[in-house]
Amino acid sequence: MSEPGKGVNAGKLASNVQKRITRVQEKMMQKLGKADETKDTVFEEGVANFNKQMAEGTKLQRDLRAYLAAIKTMHECSKHLQECLSDMYEPDWFGKEEVDSITEDSDIVWEDLHQKLMDSALNSMDTYMAQFPEIKARIAKRDRKLVDFDSARHHFASIQKAKKKDEAKTAKAEEELARAQKVFEEINCDLQEELPSLWNSRVGFYVTTFQSIAALEETFHREIGKLNQNLCNTLIKLEEQQEIKKAVMTTGKSGAAANHNATVESDITKPASKLKPGPPVPLPPRPSPSKEVKQDDINLFEDELVPNINYTAPSQVDYWDSWETDATATTQPHAATTVTNGSSDAKLPTGVLYKVKALHDYAATDNDELDLKAGDVVLVIPYINSDEQDEGWLLGVKESSWLQNKNLTAKGVFPENFTQRL
Repeated sequence: MSEPGKGVNAGKLASNVQKRITRVQEKMMQKLGKADETKDTVFEEGVANFNKQMAEGTKLQRDLRAYLAAIKTMHECSKHLQECLSDMYEPDWFGKEEVDSITEDSDIVWEDLHQKLMDSALNSMDTYMAQFPEIKARIAKRDRKLVDFDSARHHFASIQKAKKKDEAKTAKAEEELARAQKVFEEINCDLQEELPSLWNSRVGFYVTTFQSIAALEETFHREIGKLNQNLCNTLIKLEEQQEIKKAVMTTGKSGAAANHNATVESDITKPASKLKPGPPVPLPPRPSPSKEVKQDDINLFEDELVPNINYTAPSQVDYWDSWETDATATTQPHAATTVTNGSSDAKLPTGVLYKVKALHDYAATDNDELDLKAGDVVLVIPYINSDEQDEGWLLGVKESSWLQNKNLTAKGVFPENFTQRL
């Protein structure tokens, strides 16, 4: 004996196979033009709109997922960047607690944006797209039932046209036609109502989705903008405090330099054996060496009568000897064309005012300045335009350059108080 239900299942399977064979035959007859096909232009337009809407929704869903993934990545990058600043921000700097608070708040704002976009946009998008597969399956079923209906209609027509009438066959064919038509029309009527409604719903869905995204982004950018502004203000105040500290340190160094200069001035009366070399200390600009020495300017100290010299902090232990030499040279008339610089006697080239000797090294800070090493001899020349001369600066050419090239083109400016007139 056969098992219960086995014959029923076998019969249903055979019926389905027969339906498929009949549908294939019907479609072939329709393609060959041997059988007419039921057409519904309005429904076909609705199906075309459905396919377009589904394609657009699929793309929007994919792009929205990519957008959320990008926000998640941006959130992580922003978080790492903020944490990096917080880690580098030293505890004693201004606004340390504010920076840590901004880092935490920024993380919360990013997380809130991502979560709300997931809830209001992506989840809504998933719900919207979930209806398309089911409707697509019903459209496919409607197409199959339409083929069954056309097949039953053609079968009934062929029986009616037969010369030999068979009432039983005619009745059965008519019954099958009615059943096929009923099944088709039920599915067709439902889709005829749903497809236009679904097509029109896309406008409201797009509006709601993008309004939600725009509102969430607007809130996010407003909140993150406030945090960024607070961070900028904190960093500006930190920079201002650093500038104040730097200015205080510079002022302190300047005071120390002034005290050092006072000490040097008091040491000028000490024997040379007690003077020690020290680092170059910038002094106030001296009067132009081209001016004549007036008798009133000779008294440099209150208790002693000494020539008025432009004093620069000593870098050599033989300062006293050079001072005495300079004093002698100041009180005695110079030769018009010769000068003794300790290394050679030579006539001054045309256009040279006098010579100076560098007491300290000087590193040029601009391309129009001279690099000096202690001991360099420089030929001082006049400025073409006296208005261009800065107070405390001279224009000249290294003697070594002039001896090599016999011209004064390699000229540059240098601080007067780093040198001693020869």
